[in-house]
Amino acid sequence: MNAHWTATGERGGHMPGGRLTDEDRRDIASGLTHGLGYAEIARRLGRPTSTITREVSRNGGARDYRADRAHLATRRRARRRKTATPGPPPDVVGAEGRDPAAVLAFAEEFAELMVRMGLPRMAARVLASLVTTDAGALTTAELVGRLRVSPASVSKAVGYLEGLDLLRRERDARRRERYFIDDDVWLRTWLTSAQTNAVLADTVRRGVDVFDPATPAGARLDRMRRFFGQLSDDMSGGPGMVDGDLVTVLAALVRAVTPEAADRLAADLGWSPDRVAEALRDAGTLCDAVPVIRATDSGGRVDHAATMPAWP
Repeated sequence: MNAHWTATGERGGHMPGGRLTDEDRRDIASGLTHGLGYAEIARRLGRPTSTITREVSRNGGARDYRADRAHLATRRRARRRKTATPGPPPDVVGAEGRDPAAVLAFAEEFAELMVRMGLPRMAARVLASLVTTDAGALTTAELVGRLRVSPASVSKAVGYLEGLDLLRRERDARRRERYFIDDDVWLRTWLTSAQTNAVLADTVRRGVDVFDPATPAGARLDRMRRFFGQLSDDMSGGPGMVDGDLVTVLAALVRAVTPEAADRLAADLGWSPDRVAEALRDAGTLCDAVPVIRATDSGGRVDHAATMPAWP
């Protein structure tokens, strides 16, 4: 080995973690010539083994490694990095007339919030992109251009969101798949969550019967049952009671249904168009007839005198 190695074979006075020097590369080449392994060379240089492995692998491997050639290649890569021009900004589709940087920043902020709520990152970014477009629809190519990811990543995220019923896909006139987010998606999500809480409460109720509520485990399960049962009732309006907001939303949805939406609803349910039309008429009549039960007296009982109808 070179003369600057110590008697124990270790290089003296070296600061670990810096860039490899020409001298380091000569020592690597010498070590390889003498049959030393990457770990031993790294130990003698005071470097991580991964640094030596990466250096040798990217410069011809153990058999063809040359110190001078490796040093020149490193300098060329450094020059390319310095002269590289930044790429164009990501595409912003469906938000024309607004500041692209602000749109993208808000979409990323919205996506980050959903990630903290448990949504996978790529699925959250796709959903945020759809929410922040005027049409609420994008193609795979548009999502790839906006998010700077591969089509496979978009496809996986779309499949995940479809499983949650948060988007749907359709083919346009050019046979391209477009992914849509409907304006009522949050209502569907809310109702699905309420149903999930109800199922959880019902399942836990069976556990209470198994363990006996007088036992610590049974008491714990009973508290869990009451919590999720109450949560389900609150989200769905409560048993035997219709909440005013629920009636308002249902009425607005019924009145906003277009002929195209009615046809799509018939196809999704496997119903005839006449059956869907009749159901929509019945829903509208129900909304007009159901009172909003909100007011209670000092004892917590419903004050019917103070109750207002849902619609004048």
